[in-house]
Amino acid sequence: MDAATVAGYFKDKSILITGSTGFLGKIFVEKILRIQPDVKKIFLLVRAADTSSAEQRVLNEEKISPLAGDIINENLGLESLEILKLSKEIDIIVNGAATTNFYERYDVSLASNVLGAKYVCKFAKKCANLKMFLHISTAFVSGEQEGLLLEKVFQIGETLKEGCHLDIAAELQLVESVKAELTHSTNARQFGWPNTYVFTKAMGEMLVGHFGRELPVVIIRPSIVSSIYHDPLPGWIEGTRTIDSIISAYAKQTIPHFIGAGHVILDVIPGDMVVNAMLVAMAVHWSERGQVIIHVTSSQQNPLSTSTMLDLMYRYFTANPQTMGKNGKVVKTKRLNITNKTGFRAYMFLKYKLPLEI
Repeated sequence: MDAATVAGYFKDKSILITGSTGFLGKIFVEKILRIQPDVKKIFLLVRAADTSSAEQRVLNEEKISPLAGDIINENLGLESLEILKLSKEIDIIVNGAATTNFYERYDVSLASNVLGAKYVCKFAKKCANLKMFLHISTAFVSGEQEGLLLEKVFQIGETLKEGCHLDIAAELQLVESVKAELTHSTNARQFGWPNTYVFTKAMGEMLVGHFGRELPVVIIRPSIVSSIYHDPLPGWIEGTRTIDSIISAYAKQTIPHFIGAGHVILDVIPGDMVVNAMLVAMAVHWSERGQVIIHVTSSQQNPLSTSTMLDLMYRYFTANPQTMGKNGKVVKTKRLNITNKTGFRAYMFLKYKLPLEI
């Protein structure tokens, strides 16, 4: 399927996008406007006090219409008349709104990643002309596993830990009773997921599957999303998440050691490749009733080891130093040492603890 064919699916279509102010959301909106200038309308649901505030958060573009709302509310926080009007107009829904903090407070993650998915799905069922519902999840809902991972749909109540049953309704009731105490990921580990983020994204997938049975649903699961590879601006990234924080710290030469192993594969995927996969997936499964899971990852065909990643960082910042010393001179880029926990503790003791004790 060539680019022109994919772009053709979005001609004269109205699209509702949640999470449009996030990194992937911005790339997606820009891509649609660039490859398909004849898109009918792009509605952007943004958190804002009112429509005027919402308009200030988005670009002044005639194809774009901002909506002041929030996925954590029934009917997306919109008025009944607005919902009715939208339901008659929307052809495509892209749900990218989520909290991506690994250790976010449990009730906050549940509201955005679980209830949000449910409310967007319930709205989708009201859209008579809906051709595609695309939900952005994460490859790490599969948990800490090795080997080939199947693109398998989660069933309600399914967990990664054998012998456990996940009652989503009970989890939602739990947060109402103990909100102040939910500042850690104990619940995630109880059911086999490593942190709150991937745990709640897995529950979100379950609810999309449950409430969207009769809808044309595609769930995209990207791995570690990094900067843009090609379009529209090579190397562009916004904010610092996951691996970006390590790169940023290394650029400033404030991180001398990295705990890990050189042979471990880092599954990194550029943001524009994720968006391209989203567009192609929607075109391929256009109007198909059912649920399709698609992993967007790199380990199988183009694995990137930790040692290779650190070497690339060293080579780049040696050629393009980022940090200036107090004397105005460029600080020499040093290699980032890979160490285990024992080596790291020894370094911290000799470098910091011992001098402080002395």
